[in-house]
Amino acid sequence: MTQKAHLGTLLVTAHPDANSLTHHVAEQLVSALRPRAVEVADLHREQFEPRFTAADRRAYHEGGGYPPDVAREHRRLDRAADLVLVFPVYWWSMPALLKGWIDRVFVNGWAFEFSAESGLRPRLQGLTTHLLPVAGADSGTYERHGYEQVLRTQIEHGIVDYVGSRRGATAFIHESESSSTDTAASVTRAVRAVSEAIRSDSPRDLSDAL
Repeated sequence: MTQKAHLGTLLVTAHPDANSLTHHVAEQLVSALRPRAVEVADLHREQFEPRFTAADRRAYHEGGGYPPDVAREHRRLDRAADLVLVFPVYWWSMPALLKGWIDRVFVNGWAFEFSAESGLRPRLQGLTTHLLPVAGADSGTYERHGYEQVLRTQIEHGIVDYVGSRRGATAFIHESESSSTDTAASVTRAVRAVSEAIRSDSPRDLSDAL
């Protein structure tokens, strides 16, 4: 397998507006990581098909024979040491497009193996996953209602841990629909948290400092 030092970062975004804060954050992160290799998967621009079809189901059960667009995403991830998901928070979760990407790409036979005989065998131990959720509500709202913990449980534990990926930095950006200086500062801190975690190759949870 290619040594981690020679692998890059795959940055995945899911927002229909190229002028959105989500895309701005992604661009800032790409700049912060230079000259490291970064590949951007803009799922809206690329028109990724999120629907889990009968062909996907067959591939899931057989552990192979993946549709061509899924195999392409696997090759992208094989080139990456770090995965960064940059996404707007919709109803306290990720957008359907990004969820569909996870559903179709993180599949049996590639992201993990599961059988009644051997149980679960995660396969993405060489990948570190970072999260940059862009939220409309303020941090106080997230704390009062437990939204942050819900999102973390769903993605960090339910997906990242399940496939064996290392947890990287998770950095929430709050009040995304505000043009205040606080929002701009939050973007700067979040981008720094993730870029420093990638550069140091040390998984960290820095959201409490944001």
